Amino acid sequence: MAIALLVAAFTDLKRREIDNTLNLAIALAAPFWWWSIGLGWADMAWQLGLALITFVVACLLFALRQMGGGDVKLLTALALWFAPAGFGQVIVLMAMIGGGASIAMAAFNMERRPGEAMRDALGWIVALGWVFAAGAVVLALAMHRPVISPDQLGAVHAAIPQAWLLALIALAVVALFLFGFRHIMRRQKSRLPIPYGVAISAAALWVMGEQVLSSALVR
Repeated sequence: MAIALLVAAFTDLKRREIDNTLNLAIALAAPFWWWSIGLGWADMAWQLGLALITFVVACLLFALRQMGGGDVKLLTALALWFAPAGFGQVIVLMAMIGGGASIAMAAFNMERRPGEAMRDALGWIVALGWVFAAGAVVLALAMHRPVISPDQLGAVHAAIPQAWLLALIALAVVALFLFGFRHIMRRQKSRLPIPYGVAISAAALWVMGEQVLSSALVR
């Protein structure tokens, strides 16, 4: 399974495609995995239902051009391998990794126009902020700790005790992010083929490794 995910990530990165045979092999190997861990019929039905829901949602994203066909098939096949809680973690990690990579690639793909140096700078600040935030969330999930610790929250509250002022600052930051993100999207030189299969594979490998390590420690 881990080898198949590495191959999927490599082929998606190299030629922006994930082979149908690879996705099919991952899906067909799932029943053997169910048998090896002793899943009952009810648990198998849950896995099939999870895969069906994943396929429907992923197809909607494909129709909106937010996900490639190979990514849809890979994510659906992986839904057969993870319990709902574990698969939820895969989805969150995938979204964070893929989102950070997408905005970074979009920033490099911006078309420079005269008189827009400030807007370009804001776009880069937004891109770096987005990547930093995505990295912080991924690290927090990986380390099983909050994104912002109670001590950090306390320090923010001590520095800005007024709730209305904190809300105003938060709204200003959101507005700047939205403006910068809009500028990045409007100045794209070409449509970017995002290798989302890399994000899917990385997230699945991380969750799988974590589960294997947890099982080893329990034993």
